Amino acid sequence: MAFNPLNWFLGFFSLDIGIDLGTANTLVHVKGKGIVINEPSWVAIEKRTRTPLAVGIEAKEMVGRTPQNVVAIRPLRDGVISEFEITEEMLTYFIDRAHQQSIVPVPRPRVVVGVPSGITQVELRAVFDAAMLAGAREAHLVAEPTASALAVGLPIGEIGGSMIVDIGGGTSEVTVYSMGGIVTSRSLRVAGDELDQDILQYVRNKYNLLIGERMAEQVKMTVGSAAPLQEEKTITVRGRNLVTGLPETLELSSVEIREAISSSVQTIVETVKDAIDEVPPEIIADLMDIGICLCGGGSLLQGMADRMTDETRIRSWVAEDPMTCVARGAGLILEDFEALSGLLINIDELQ
Repeated sequence: MAFNPLNWFLGFFSLDIGIDLGTANTLVHVKGKGIVINEPSWVAIEKRTRTPLAVGIEAKEMVGRTPQNVVAIRPLRDGVISEFEITEEMLTYFIDRAHQQSIVPVPRPRVVVGVPSGITQVELRAVFDAAMLAGAREAHLVAEPTASALAVGLPIGEIGGSMIVDIGGGTSEVTVYSMGGIVTSRSLRVAGDELDQDILQYVRNKYNLLIGERMAEQVKMTVGSAAPLQEEKTITVRGRNLVTGLPETLELSSVEIREAISSSVQTIVETVKDAIDEVPPEIIADLMDIGICLCGGGSLLQGMADRMTDETRIRSWVAEDPMTCVARGAGLILEDFEALSGLLINIDELQ
């Protein structure tokens, strides 16, 4: 992007903002202040006028509880924008919220947005346009695995391989870095949302019980696991019996839920193994020293790191505070923009 003297001058006064525009959650990092917003990527809208009524936590609380003229939706699916205007409204809301952190009026911000590495040029352009229309002075895009690797402190700029597996809500991304570049990468649309759907379908098919997405997510977070637990757990779920049409309560075990999500978990593991199969032996040796870093909300699934270690024969570990890695990485780019701007996606190619 060409040098703009006005933008350079305004940069002394504006809030620079890093955004993890996630399928499940949106996090906003303000330069010098850290993460100031961490809310679900939900928007409640009036059906006829499509006017936003609530955003974030308040909108998610409305899921499944709205009157006929209101619907709660997620404007992003599989890591990309599915509802452009609603995404723009959501971004505007979060950017305005971030600006409220300042005690004096400030110019429009420079924004760095994390995006999945596997999205198309059209999808990249949609994120860029949404950020600009939401009030950004400058909009920059960074691949989510790159931002996460920066936040974790992986030596991606050095000679030698490092690997990060980012399991989000809509996408899972596997990336191997060396000397500041990508050696190999994989992006698949199997992640946290797919695990929720697996649980929902399992309960429906086995017990004829219809539960909601929020209940399925709660089950995943409470008793879901990728490997056997030292002490298996149970959880009580409530839903509607599809045969009688009446409410019903059911107790599920962690063993059942592990079975329900096993196919999707195995898909993620196989993708990691495929990526490892592509890299040179020297980088394999590096990975055996450093290990495989897991981040994103999906890495918090119980036993995920153990399962990955067993399957790949490379030590796998979960990053500290894995859900905030992308936002923190975007914030690090803003802290040293000149030095790290080479890691950004070239916006000029989208013009």
